[in-house]
Amino acid sequence: MSKPVGPYTPIVRGGDLLFTSGQIGIVDGAIVEGGLEAQLRQVFANLRGVLSSANASLADVVKTTVFLVDMDDYAVMNDIYVEEFGDHRPARSAVAVAKLPLGAQIEIEAVATV
Repeated sequence: MSKPVGPYTPIVRGGDLLFTSGQIGIVDGAIVEGGLEAQLRQVFANLRGVLSSANASLADVVKTTVFLVDMDDYAVMNDIYVEEFGDHRPARSAVAVAKLPLGAQIEIEAVATV
């Protein structure tokens, strides 16, 4: 699990729900190279790590919010999202934003059940 780049907790439990902070494609505090696809794959690796720290997995996710700097990346994001979640389809929102921390192209936050 990557160290947070700000003053926040990576995951918090509230009752039977887990709330993750937004995950960007970082390793050791730096954005991975290779563009959106590489960043998104790292986002999912980080998300799996955060969920695992609370004994959860992607299969437990019930809702995600995806933040994209460029909505033209929506189709690529969808393809990788389907690969990562398989047949599991949590509820999802996708939002265009002007900027993300460290120049990231994508960020995903999740809510999971425990």
